[in-house]
Amino acid sequence: MKTAVVTGGASGIGAATCRRLSVDGFHVVVADIDEVGAKEVATEIGGEALSLDVTDGEAVHSALADLAVDVLVNNAGGDRIAFFLDTTPEEWDWVLALNLKGTMACTHAVLPGMQARGEGVIVNVASEAGRVGTVGGAIYSAAKAGVIGFTKAIAREAVAFGVRVNAVAPGPIDTPTLNGAAEDAGRLGAKIRQGMIDATLMARTGHPDEVAAAIAFLASADAAYITGHTLPVSGGLALV
Repeated sequence: MKTAVVTGGASGIGAATCRRLSVDGFHVVVADIDEVGAKEVATEIGGEALSLDVTDGEAVHSALADLAVDVLVNNAGGDRIAFFLDTTPEEWDWVLALNLKGTMACTHAVLPGMQARGEGVIVNVASEAGRVGTVGGAIYSAAKAGVIGFTKAIAREAVAFGVRVNAVAPGPIDTPTLNGAAEDAGRLGAKIRQGMIDATLMARTGHPDEVAAAIAFLASADAAYITGHTLPVSGGLALV
């Protein structure tokens, strides 16, 4: 049985991805800083829970470097909605560490094993914010743009070793992360959240299962000839 590691697997897109990959026959490692949530999802799907803070590079290496990982889903992320001039360098560091450097750290830990075995798949959860920008999320947009660029670069470096690297770019998805960030920002958050929805052709939020389906496709043999690509799952947001 192949093993998939999903970071941020305790809720939202991550939890939906864990469930989907389990149905597809993977042994799923639910990795999250939320130990209770990770254990709940792992118990539900017959997987394995892993306490993991992706912003701690040493902890990431210790937890993942010795695992035989067939599929890595770099999903852990988050944001605080605020106009750029109302943010601080400390907040920049947090957003970049969680969304970009965490993806780098997890990839750095599992890629040597994948390359040594001559196969593996990495799917990074980026965002349409990294392609079109978003009001109230300048640092998040920068981080996710970095994830997209990182995806392309690692796809080029790893292809000779039989490893595929792709990304998905969700739009506004009905998750605790988006809803919590919007709620924390009050009226501004509600306005920005609605603006994201209005920017989609479908005029609705997406469901975590819809993103999980795209991730599962990119992780599957059906996507064997796809690498370096970023697949939008955003209701046509980038087309508006």
